[in-house]
Amino acid sequence: MTRFGDFITDMLLYNQSEDFVVVFYLVRTHHVLKIRSLVLMGVGHTNADVVLKWSKSPIENCRLVCISKFPYSTYSGMLPGTLAGQFASEEMQISLPALIERAGAELILDDVVSVNPENRTIHFANRSPLIFDVLSVGIGSIPAESNKFDTINIVPIKPMQTFVERFDYRLNHCLNNLDRSPEIAIVGGGVAGIELAFCIRERFLRRVPSHSPRFRILTSGEEIGDGLSSDSIRKLRRLLSKKSIEVITGFRVAKTTHEAVINQNGRSQQADVVIWATGAAAPPVLSKLGLPVDDAGFLATDKTLRTTAQNHPIFAVGDSGTIIVDPSPKAGVYAVRQAPILWSNLKAILKNDSLEEFSPQKEFLKILNTGEGKALLQYKSMNFHAKWCWKLKTYIDKSFVQKYQFEKIQSQEKK
Repeated sequence: MTRFGDFITDMLLYNQSEDFVVVFYLVRTHHVLKIRSLVLMGVGHTNADVVLKWSKSPIENCRLVCISKFPYSTYSGMLPGTLAGQFASEEMQISLPALIERAGAELILDDVVSVNPENRTIHFANRSPLIFDVLSVGIGSIPAESNKFDTINIVPIKPMQTFVERFDYRLNHCLNNLDRSPEIAIVGGGVAGIELAFCIRERFLRRVPSHSPRFRILTSGEEIGDGLSSDSIRKLRRLLSKKSIEVITGFRVAKTTHEAVINQNGRSQQADVVIWATGAAAPPVLSKLGLPVDDAGFLATDKTLRTTAQNHPIFAVGDSGTIIVDPSPKAGVYAVRQAPILWSNLKAILKNDSLEEFSPQKEFLKILNTGEGKALLQYKSMNFHAKWCWKLKTYIDKSFVQKYQFEKIQSQEKK
């Protein structure tokens, strides 16, 4: 029996709801017209570049469908600077309706609840299923253990689209209800946590310069700045100390209250605001896609970024996927570098051509925003802390995100 026949049989046995009529119509139309569907689940660094390339050179006899929970994407590289008041919020945002309209594609704003890879169907929370010929999953990651605690003082870094609003809401609550300066803890001592500590401190002091809040970085590791050189870490330590940001290592949060975090040994740290910025964990929906995963729950792929379940035309990019034979750290730079390989392979699989392999680089430029118009730059054995480092970071970040900001271009064209 053909894939089409298998799908109909499965739906007859499985789904007796009103959705069946809609799905049957979609499948019948899809089958008869032979219009293929390329679907992007998530519009992050890698998948957004596919939309951009599609706008310039769409694939013949194919529709592009993008799925997102939010109508805009947030560029993570500019979030710390936005918090520090260096950028307006809209400068780090990509309007998905504008980008996708420019590409002549379709946008679905909904939650994916599951995928049936055998029948190539995506099931949603609030709409009928969608048929695909090729799927690229790029929904990023979430902070590890961010769903483990639910006290009101916890503000997870994800979803990044709403972080600034959620942080300000919690901070305002503390300022309005406490008779002292709030104590702020950043859980996670990686690069993201360090940048947030610097830039949230600057945001706070810009708003209420008369207060003297206490800031702490809490990490379960033995040192902060995993992946940075020892010299870079020493510089960051000095900067943190100069700005009265305390660093506490070996502190794994085991319990939270509304005004404190408690570690595995029962040691407590006052924390009216807890920014949760731990390492990358797999979003729960990845376990509902019916595909192989690695030990951490991320989708398992080969070097072409395709799922290791080779009979399925499904790719996983950015943080969502792990190349099993050559895993890389979960970092945005890899998602960006995967984009041209993904685009090439999406076109190739639709033509039944051979796929290209992605070779992750081992060294890359790292620039950390330290607030006050400066940044720490590390490349290989070199590191610098200066204003020119921040200017370089700003140039790189703005050049990247502005490629996708068609809402601004459209508004300028109308003038």
